[in-house]
Amino acid sequence: MSDNPLSGEVSNSKLAAVFDSATAARDAAAALVAAVGLQPAQVKVIEPGEPDANIKLEPEGGGIWRTIVRAHLWLGVLGAVLGAVAFGIMMWLGVPFVARSPVAASLVTIAFGAVGGLLFGGLVSIRPDHDRYVQATHDAMDAHRTTVVVHALSHEQQSRAREFLAGRGAEVTGTL
Repeated sequence: MSDNPLSGEVSNSKLAAVFDSATAARDAAAALVAAVGLQPAQVKVIEPGEPDANIKLEPEGGGIWRTIVRAHLWLGVLGAVLGAVAFGIMMWLGVPFVARSPVAASLVTIAFGAVGGLLFGGLVSIRPDHDRYVQATHDAMDAHRTTVVVHALSHEQQSRAREFLAGRGAEVTGTL
C-alpha cells in the first residue's frame, strides 16, 4: 500500500509513453525494466486494438475502491474537525447567532465542514490527474501507435522512468 493516507492503491504514479512502432515500445519496455529497476509486472505494453487496455491502464480495481472509502473517510472527518474549529472561533469572537444558538450553530458548522470534506474526498477519488494518462493511451491506439505503461511505486521511480522513456523518443504523459 502507498504512503499516501488517502490512497488505497499500490501505484499512485503512472506513465504512458507513446511510441510510433510496437517494436520500439517492446524494446523500450524491456530495457526500462533492466535500467530503472522496475519489476516486469509494473511495465505493460498496449498495442492498437488491445482488448484489455483499460485493465492494463488501471489494474487496481480493489485499490480504487479502497481509495474512495479512505479519501471520503479521512477528508470527511477532517472537514468536520475544521467545522468544529470554525465554530470555536465564532464562539470566541462572540458572533451573535452562534452565541445565542450554540447547539444549532455547532451542528450546522460541523455538518457543512463534513460535507466540504466529503466533496474533496470525491475529487480525490475520481483522480482527475489520470484523465490525460488514459486519454494519451487511447489516442495512441486510435493513431495505430503503441504505448508503454508504467505503474511506478514512487515519484522518484516515475521520474527515472520518464527520463529513460523520453530519452528513447517517447511522448510521455504521467499522473501527479
